[in-house]
Parts: sequence; structure tokens; C-alpha cells
Amino acid sequence: MKSLIIFYSYSGKTRNIAADLAKTSGADLVELRDAKRLNTLAAYSLGSFAAVKGKAAKLTPFSIDWDAYTDITIAVPIWAGCPAPPFQNIVAQLPAGKKVSLVMSSGGGNTEKSREKSTTAIANRGCEVVEYRDIKTM
Repeated sequence: MKSLIIFYSYSGKTRNIAADLAKTSGADLVELRDAKRLNTLAAYSLGSFAAVKGKAAKLTPFSIDWDAYTDITIAVPIWAGCPAPPFQNIVAQLPAGKKVSLVMSSGGGNTEKSREKSTTAIANRGCEVVEYRDIKTM
């Protein structure tokens, strides 16, 4: 079976991280995209509010054959100390029984505040978090 890296990136930094991970692991890549691209100020201010509230994002539709993958990596940025809203979109589709690695990128490189929220969300879907990584981007 194969591995999947599903990610969201507004600025391109998380995209670079996901691409590097896929290159070294041979995993398939799926990028989530905003339904409507907002300017930077709106994206981060509205997105940070939504992240804190645990709301999903408005994305272009995506579909994944989850049965084709044994290992899933979710890579998203941290906004206002929480996973960016597309994290919620991914979790909502995640089927039970998957092994999930979380890769959280942030300017500070310390996403410990979001660790409990994100790992709990994955566990509530009946999946196992096998790795949690903070990656500092600048």
C-alpha cells in the first residue's frame, strides 16, 4: 500500500515541506486549495479566527481514495496557535483506522498549543497519530 501527504499551503512554505517529504518517501501528494483566494490580510485574519474556532475552510472540492493508502501525513500551517482551517476539512473526511502523521509548520516552530487539539481530532475519527512534528518556517 501507498503513503499519502495531504497538505494546505497559503504562502508556499508548507507546500515546500510537503514536496520534500514526498520526494524522500515516495508518497503521493494532494494539495488542498482555497475556493477563492483571498488577499494576505484577509486570508490570515479571517483564517486565524476560523482556526481558533475550529472551523473548516471553503476549498475546491477534493476526493481521495482513502483505501489506497495505509499511512497518511497531514501538513498544514499553524495560524493563531491552531491548525489552519483546511485541517478540519481533512479530518472530516478521514476514515477510521488510518495511521496519521501530523506536520505543523509555523514561523515560531513551536506548535505545542495546537498539539492536543489536532491529535484529539484525529483520535476522535478513530485514527492513530504516529508522529507529530513542528517545523519552523521563515
